[in-house]
Amino acid sequence: MKATGGRDEGVRAAAARSTRNLILDAAERRFAERGFSGVSVREIAADAGLKNQASLYNHFDNKRAIYEAVLARGLDPILLVTAESGRAAAAGRRHGGAASDAFLDRTLDYLVEHPHLPRLIQRAALDDGRFLRSTLPGLLRPVYAQGLRVLAGSGNGWPAADLPHLAAGLYLLIFGYFANAEMLAAVVRGDPLSPAAIARQRRFVKVAVSRLMDSPRAPRAAPAKRAGSRRAQPVA
Repeated sequence: MKATGGRDEGVRAAAARSTRNLILDAAERRFAERGFSGVSVREIAADAGLKNQASLYNHFDNKRAIYEAVLARGLDPILLVTAESGRAAAAGRRHGGAASDAFLDRTLDYLVEHPHLPRLIQRAALDDGRFLRSTLPGLLRPVYAQGLRVLAGSGNGWPAADLPHLAAGLYLLIFGYFANAEMLAAVVRGDPLSPAAIARQRRFVKVAVSRLMDSPRAPRAAPAKRAGSRRAQPVA
């Protein structure tokens, strides 16, 4: 009897996890489309296939809890991939372009599976800041800090003061494509999330990141002005 009871509990726990993920999947799509204030709990429950809105509250206390759980679920794997990339490079298991390519492949694979996540992050920062001023930074800062540590240890030649700009550029290059997929579809008149388009974007991102990670050339200094020299006069 105990064994049967244990199996029943396991089945119920698995069912609860499955329902919770269905809710989060539906919420991720809705929040990415319309932001926090534009989505109702009733819509999320309906999209998740729940019989009624009340059953949703067996898993989450309120809409904000759903929103925060969606963001956390989306960002945790990115943090894990970034941390593993840093450890692999530090341990010498991969070097240079191989480490970068492995990180990009895993990140892009994840974004293909969760194409709404970049737009969700974008909306959370722009539209929903007043609701989540403390939540979003708390979720993003660990990813940002880990990314900076990886860049600092990669020997890429960028000055330390430039690493935040490098990190921002890499984020926009990788995540921006997915966050702006609808705009790209309207401009290029094609599906930027089709397998063929993703394959081309994957190749492009790897080349672009490789070049960004190369030691940057020092900017050419402006020629010094000679003392007493006259400013050039415009030609009449």
